[in-house]
Amino acid sequence: MQQSDSLPPPPNAYPRLLVTDITKRFISSVEALEAGDLVKDDHFTLFESVAALEIMDSKMDSGVLAEGESLDEEYDVSRDLLPEEILGIMDQLLCLEMAWHLGYPLSQTLLTSVYVEALLKPRPPHFFYADFFRDAQGRETQPKLLFILRAYCLGLLKACCFVNELVRDELYYEEEDFVTNTYDRYLLFDIPVQPINNFLRKARSDLRDLSNDVPKDISAALDLRLELRIAFLRAIDLSELRKANPDSLKTPWIQMSGLLEDIKKQHFLGKPVAEAFSTKLQRQLASTMPPRPIVQPSFDECYNHFKQLIQDGIDIMDVLKYSDPQSLLNFVSLFQARKPQPLVYIRTLLQNLLFKEMVVLGNYSIRQILDHDLKIVVLPCAPQVDPSFDNIEIPTDPRHQIAAQMEIFRQRVAECYLDIFRIFCQNRCRIRRTLCHNIQEWDMLQADVEEIDQLLQVALDEKSLETEGVEIGYSLPLSSWAYLYKLRQMEWIVQLGFELDIYQTDEFAGMYWYLNYLAKTRAQHGDRIKSFTMRNMNNARFGPGSSGGGSEKQLSSYTAAKEREYLQSLAYLRASMLDAACTWEFADGLCCLYTALQRLSLIRAPQRPYGSDTLRYDLRMKPFRNITLPALPTFDEFTRATLQPDTETHHLLKYAENAIGGARKGYEALSKMSDTQVFSVNAHDRWIANTKNCLKASIAAGISVSMLQTAQTAFERGSGKEENDLRSWLKVEMPTPEKRYHNWWIVPKLHVVRSNRGIGGAPPFVPYVPTLTKSRMHNT
Repeated sequence: MQQSDSLPPPPNAYPRLLVTDITKRFISSVEALEAGDLVKDDHFTLFESVAALEIMDSKMDSGVLAEGESLDEEYDVSRDLLPEEILGIMDQLLCLEMAWHLGYPLSQTLLTSVYVEALLKPRPPHFFYADFFRDAQGRETQPKLLFILRAYCLGLLKACCFVNELVRDELYYEEEDFVTNTYDRYLLFDIPVQPINNFLRKARSDLRDLSNDVPKDISAALDLRLELRIAFLRAIDLSELRKANPDSLKTPWIQMSGLLEDIKKQHFLGKPVAEAFSTKLQRQLASTMPPRPIVQPSFDECYNHFKQLIQDGIDIMDVLKYSDPQSLLNFVSLFQARKPQPLVYIRTLLQNLLFKEMVVLGNYSIRQILDHDLKIVVLPCAPQVDPSFDNIEIPTDPRHQIAAQMEIFRQRVAECYLDIFRIFCQNRCRIRRTLCHNIQEWDMLQADVEEIDQLLQVALDEKSLETEGVEIGYSLPLSSWAYLYKLRQMEWIVQLGFELDIYQTDEFAGMYWYLNYLAKTRAQHGDRIKSFTMRNMNNARFGPGSSGGGSEKQLSSYTAAKEREYLQSLAYLRASMLDAACTWEFADGLCCLYTALQRLSLIRAPQRPYGSDTLRYDLRMKPFRNITLPALPTFDEFTRATLQPDTETHHLLKYAENAIGGARKGYEALSKMSDTQVFSVNAHDRWIANTKNCLKASIAAGISVSMLQTAQTAFERGSGKEENDLRSWLKVEMPTPEKRYHNWWIVPKLHVVRSNRGIGGAPPFVPYVPTLTKSRMHNT
């Protein structure tokens, strides 16, 4: 063997292999090359050359061995385990399962278990072969208690198989949420669940028969873990029965909740077996991924995540209690907004419950949901959604023409409409990103359905609406419906920008102004829809052209069912307009507050040597740039509306006080409404909590405005004498996400720096905090 003079000889791990040091020869060959020359061997591919860079790098080469280390895992699955060791391995597997649910790959979690690898490789074609030992002699001589661990692993892997297949079937983002790669391990895909359930039950029975060999407390702990696996498989199985009673589908989840509490109390009984898990098993997986360490959260972290998973599983079944599309949308959006956000399995399960086989909630067609939504928002008791028109086959009949145009409309909007629900089943960052693309589609949709509106307008012989001598125009209900949804999505984009901390503090004033602009537009649009709904209701009640009264025949045709439908639509418009007004007023108040803080130098923009206000405006408004309506304000309009240079600071704060006070009253009114009034059926508790958080934020904003008003007044009385900087009086603290009253409403907190003496002849500065406001906050 030739050796280099400057380098030590390479370790000869294989005595029969002749190793040659080519370092000197390689260096001399390289010196003969000119800069930029490339030597390429046609038989040495790009893939091989890249792979060669990883050779003998311990961070990249999974085959690199330390001195004295063997290539294969040496742990013997036939070793005799103590009962407490079996319990410890079960809890370790539970933690690894949760790490997989959190988004880590199987190669760093469950597939690092020697026992799991023994079950899965080679691939078992039948339940009988899903064992740690594939030969008859091994089965006969296996340890007495190993069947308990086998049963637990089988139940665990089958549950993971179901979860993995469910996630694959739904919309998810692997690079952000979940890794479905099984690395050529099939997670018992070919084995039905029934024999696994039977084996779990038999294992529990056999465990009870071993009362003399296993301590009572450990036996109870092992039994509970086997029962947990049965309950989890049962919960997954029942979730397929979307037509069943939703409360009955909660039963296994509730059972799991009780079991998890007992499992936590028994965790100390287990004895971990660290050597039963190894990263060496990654070398046997079908993967190009370099070796990675095992990811195993602590048992307390695992317990908290599993507790959340189980509670979300219980709550999610309420989605099957359908009431109306608006309540359904509120349920999905509020459920996904909870902190911490539901795990990927729960979010994909929600998609499955909603849309599996394109049957909404297992009972309703997409047409039924769409028509119900149209009736609530823009078309109560309207001929456009009358199903009897589908039976008219005469092409010249207006009813046939109406039915044909409505079918075109449904086909055009169905996917866009369902995508709103799908989008809310993603993580929060992905929701905002996808909404930015989705509003472009809704903008085109609005233009397309306006053409359908015009054709229906002729078929229905619709008359334009005049109010107090002012002509409002035609109703255009379908494009109005699309416009309303587009406005809501645009608001969500801006609000999620605050939640995700996308905007800098000095940008808050501008973005809250734009949110105010969108909410004001939505309120005005809702008022327009309401005008046409009221006209249609009066025409149905008293006859066309009547404003209060009509013949007996016309009154008798106005049934109680029609009355309920009109009142439901008006209730929705009332709640929607009140919500828009609250958003409008609160955003306007915060815009004024942040503008005042910037004027008083209490908030300063950071240095941006490579940016400008114009570029930053283009960046923030990029999602809305191509939207036709509402028109995007120009940069000059945006700047002037945000800074309000013609308004003095004390007037600005007064306006902020009034606007925030109006928002507070609106939120108080919303919080007192019933679930049917605000369309939050089955999600009213979450809706009330969300509204009260908005109320708390508005109260806190009112306090901040009052403190700033008081400080400014005291400062102006003594300015120019001893102090000339309000920052020596007040300090602004921006709350962190976990300390905010609401994710979308970021209220600055003002702290008094100096208040023990006045400035010049001015009295000492004492911040004014209304007693009523503090008591309201406490009660809320």
